[in-house]
Amino acid sequence: MNPATLHPSTAASGGALRSPRAHVTQAAAALAAGMGVGRFVYTPILPLMHAQAGLSAGAGADLATGNYAGYLAGALLGILLPRAVRSPAVLRGSLLVLTATLAAMPETHATTAWLCLRVIAGAASALVFVIAVSSLQSNLRNHPAHLHGWAFGGVGAGIALSGLLVVVLRAAADWRAAWWASAGLAALLAAASWNLRTATPPPPARTREEWRRTHRWFAALFASYTLEGVGYIIAGTFLVAAIEQSSPGWAGSGAWVLVGLAAVPSSALWLWLGRRLSRPGLLLAALVVQAVGIALPAVSGGVAAALASALLFGATFLGVATVALAVGAHLRFPRSVALLTAGYSVGQILGPPAAAPLLHHGYRQALILAAVVVMGAAVAAVVLRAGFPHDMPVPDHPAAEP
Repeated sequence: MNPATLHPSTAASGGALRSPRAHVTQAAAALAAGMGVGRFVYTPILPLMHAQAGLSAGAGADLATGNYAGYLAGALLGILLPRAVRSPAVLRGSLLVLTATLAAMPETHATTAWLCLRVIAGAASALVFVIAVSSLQSNLRNHPAHLHGWAFGGVGAGIALSGLLVVVLRAAADWRAAWWASAGLAALLAAASWNLRTATPPPPARTREEWRRTHRWFAALFASYTLEGVGYIIAGTFLVAAIEQSSPGWAGSGAWVLVGLAAVPSSALWLWLGRRLSRPGLLLAALVVQAVGIALPAVSGGVAAALASALLFGATFLGVATVALAVGAHLRFPRSVALLTAGYSVGQILGPPAAAPLLHHGYRQALILAAVVVMGAAVAAVVLRAGFPHDMPVPDHPAAEP
């Protein structure tokens, strides 16, 4: 999951927000289109492309890397051009471009063309994410934090819906139909989010003195979140293919649907827990649970292990992002979300190439690598807990990112 969002600011021009729940619904639809479908539908379609389109394991990793590189570029564009984050035209254009790239995937068999399409899709996904999250922070600043969590649940809903489409279309054994159906789903979600109210300019950044007070803990947080980007994306890319190697054909796509369903309430739950328990401790717990979930299909075959893995991964990958960015906000570190976004994005770019040499004998070794890296993130979270400044004011509405 890789965000670049801005701090809360005043409500957007045009008066008070009439319906917070409607705003949450529109933001959730945008996140479902941009992230749940635009980024993650590739995971359940990947095995079909291997079997029917002649896509090699190495090329599959390259396409994933291209998408993450595009995502980093889009996130950086959102940081460097803050007006884009507040532009309804950029949101709508990104949704249209994203939908078009999905529809274009089955129109070619050229790996280079697929790579270009996934890079463009990644950039469009990032812009949709940045705009939607900034909109939430700006327009729901005086509303309960759990509303933000349910909006981020749109990512999980998009994953579940797109995964369910692939399960249904698996009977037709047509990878092209899977891409066309995902484009149709993205178009419907884009229409639902078309009138999302965008954000207003953020408040001034924090001072250099505040940076000096918190740099040690932020360094540990940055290391943990960057490593999470590496491990999470390996699992997010290859989990379905790994499960299908040792389980019935429906188990992989079915597990991906379960990942999405588990992710829907996870951000709201982690935000609720984060107001009652130590956030560094929650981050550590979420990372350990995620590492166990990632490793399960690699050490134990069968449907039970696959479903347990999906449940644990789905319940934590958004939760880790939610808690990590909340910790960054708690530390009041200047441009914390932007910096964490950059680290997370770089981690996602490094993940698939790091796993590629292990794919010659299947996906189990890649999942073991992912679990080890996530445990490394947990070690960094242990360092974060040491002497963490709990006496600092805690923001009511921390941002979150998949």
